[in-house]
Amino acid sequence: MSASFEDACQQVARWISESRSTVAFSGAGISTESGIPDFRSPNGVWSKFNPDDYTFQNFIRSHEKRSLYWRRSNEMFDEFHKARPNAGHEAVARWESTGLVQAVITQNIDELHQRAGSKKVIEIHGTAMRAHCLECGKNWPMSAVIDWIRSGRSNVKDFVPYCDEELSPGRRCGGPIKSSTVSFGQSMPERELTESFELSRSCELFIVLGSSLVVQPAAMLPVEAKRAGARLVIITASETPLDELADARFFTPIGKTLSAVAERVAALRN
Repeated sequence: MSASFEDACQQVARWISESRSTVAFSGAGISTESGIPDFRSPNGVWSKFNPDDYTFQNFIRSHEKRSLYWRRSNEMFDEFHKARPNAGHEAVARWESTGLVQAVITQNIDELHQRAGSKKVIEIHGTAMRAHCLECGKNWPMSAVIDWIRSGRSNVKDFVPYCDEELSPGRRCGGPIKSSTVSFGQSMPERELTESFELSRSCELFIVLGSSLVVQPAAMLPVEAKRAGARLVIITASETPLDELADARFFTPIGKTLSAVAERVAALRN
């Protein structure tokens, strides 16, 4: 970026202050600053697990694969549970509360945006903080399901929780329980995806926070925003396929960058 960090932050602050509709789009990079590992980096989740073992089709087909899935979920739960929102999440939440950000679209499954105070969060890959039965649809906090697994409750078989909801006297559901995330081979949530594209096409400013912009169809959201005339800001440590489209490009940490922008936004509004 030819402009200095300070000048670029000032420019983005002006755009945020002037925009009538700003959308934030977040990926794993904002959550790694809270201690949650990403999936695709050399030391990410998929360097430890084979993603082919965790497809939705395998989960449906095999108790053995469900056991593998839940062993991984059990192993990762504590990292998600103990993570706390960072300065990046908090800046976005403050902007939303004052009307400067219209919505957050996130690829992340950790609910850190919600815990920071964001209200309008569209989770296009679901959430790891809840689980649901694939048969009857009942859902639970993930913490409750992990407690069942670790305490050896009767509806858990070889690490796999099964639904014990009573459907009628003497008849329990027995369906497999899965985290409320979108797995490989599983359909994206249609309502959330449609709303995300509508917001992207109608916004004046689209800010990418920590996404590699390679996972489809989510990677098309900034493209659609740009085609519709929005300014595009990308704050991500690694290069992305859309860097040439960006009106402002930062490789600096998200928390540091948004904190600096937030100071300038506050000054402009005062």
